[in-house]
Amino acid sequence: MAVKQLELFKQAVPRASHVAVLMNPTNIGSGASWRALQLAAPVLGMALQSVAVQQPEDFESAFAAIRTAQADALFVMQDYLLFSHRTRIVDFAAQSQLPAMYAYREWADAGGLMAYGASLREVYRRVAELVDKILKGAKPADLPVEQVMRHNLVINLKTATALGLTLPPSLLLLADAVIR
Repeated sequence: MAVKQLELFKQAVPRASHVAVLMNPTNIGSGASWRALQLAAPVLGMALQSVAVQQPEDFESAFAAIRTAQADALFVMQDYLLFSHRTRIVDFAAQSQLPAMYAYREWADAGGLMAYGASLREVYRRVAELVDKILKGAKPADLPVEQVMRHNLVINLKTATALGLTLPPSLLLLADAVIR
């Protein structure tokens, strides 16, 4: 998933070459995603720099590290802590004039440039259906394992304009939603 996000991001921001990757290293999925991104980045002409945030108090030092590194783009990994502080992160990206890629539509709704990932609304709906089955007597071990099959690309055109970006029409056609 992270590699596909990076590929879409490169289409939107071809000039992105030094990308800060905001991540929570305590998130179990971060390690595999980070390794996959490191393999994909050189092929896309990008150099990545990981910037760790493990608790809310880490944001200011993380933002300072991104400024010091003079990153020209921001990639935010999927993580609950980061998601819960999305307004703060989106505001930082806007103030720093950094195009940024996120995992969920809610980021684009908050003013982020673009997001590619599962619909949280759909995921929560499916979870509620499974909980309902369990509450009605189904054994959890008997329920099939499910995987998200559809991912959404959401682009915030207002943010693109504010960043001075002209997005390729081919990317806009791929988008499931364009915020104007």
